[in-house]
Amino acid sequence: MTFVPPTAEQLGLYLALPEIDGDRADLLLEQAVFLCETVVKPLPDRATAVVLSVAGRAYVNPQQVSYETIGPMSVQRPSGSGGLYLTKADKTALKSLAGRGGAFTVDPTPVTADPSPTYPVDDNYGPGLEYEPGWGWV
Repeated sequence: MTFVPPTAEQLGLYLALPEIDGDRADLLLEQAVFLCETVVKPLPDRATAVVLSVAGRAYVNPQQVSYETIGPMSVQRPSGSGGLYLTKADKTALKSLAGRGGAFTVDPTPVTADPSPTYPVDDNYGPGLEYEPGWGWV
């Protein structure tokens, strides 16, 4: 399957907003897709969650407000928490969804390798003889 970018309606559901500015949401989603493609290209079909997360951060905090007080309530956000950016977790999730970043195995055996033994075979050793524990083949 190919990646299908999320819609403005999906961003509204993700942020639990009753109304959403469609043009602004479409712009942020498009830019979030471009930003995610700097890590993995093409995007995996399940990268929608990361794209929504990136666009959602920019939608709810476009001016990078880090501290705000309204009446008796105050909130402090980490610096740099606004705008479009990828967190380390976002990059890791994208790589994981693309099948990268995990453990892997490299087989150094050439395709033309012959499975027959390359050492001299000793007829006086191994199966066919009697095995005594502690002494080996006798």
